[in-house]
Amino acid sequence: MGWFTNLGVVMACAAAGLVLYPVQLTEIVQEKKDEQAAVGMSGIIRLMHLVCFSTALGTSLWASFIGGIIMFKNLPRHQFGNLQAKMFPAYFKLLLVCCSICVAAMAVTHPWVTATKREKLQIIALGISLLAVLINLLIFQPLTVKVMKERHRIEKEENVGTEIGWSKNLEAAKKNPELAAINKKFGMVHGFSSLANLLFVGCLAFHSWYLASRMLL
Repeated sequence: MGWFTNLGVVMACAAAGLVLYPVQLTEIVQEKKDEQAAVGMSGIIRLMHLVCFSTALGTSLWASFIGGIIMFKNLPRHQFGNLQAKMFPAYFKLLLVCCSICVAAMAVTHPWVTATKREKLQIIALGISLLAVLINLLIFQPLTVKVMKERHRIEKEENVGTEIGWSKNLEAAKKNPELAAINKKFGMVHGFSSLANLLFVGCLAFHSWYLASRMLL
């Protein structure tokens, strides 16, 4: 793992630690000896939470449902795959940092011991989203790239991959059992990665309802 990935994992562990052993705002500002400082600190933490949450949700929606589809429909498949292999590590690292901050912010502003059932559900949802990102970054994404590169090698032997879309791959797979097998393996691994990503988006969407219910426009 690179240093940024290691940093993200440390941040995720720190966020989990804050859920289990919360440091309340009152402790940060010397047990509320300075009320104004307490309010200011709370505002900064809530702002960080909102910025990181909106960044994570917006990035995931764009990458999952807009940017990726546009690239797939307009780039040769091997170019598309190689580009995705470079983009998704950065994508998951960004989500990892944002989710770690969101979980930590919720744990500090709503300590588990005193949190309501509704607040605990939000902490759990954000924790699940963080776990989904970690699994994708550390397991599914590297495995998907590994299988993709192997499939590219087989496809090049069949003169497949420079076209846009799946048609040539499907035709070649009917005659090449090795390509058919790697297609199946890639579909399974990529499917698990996509499922984890959808779980992440779903948890953030769930949290968005909570934030919206607390907003005054």
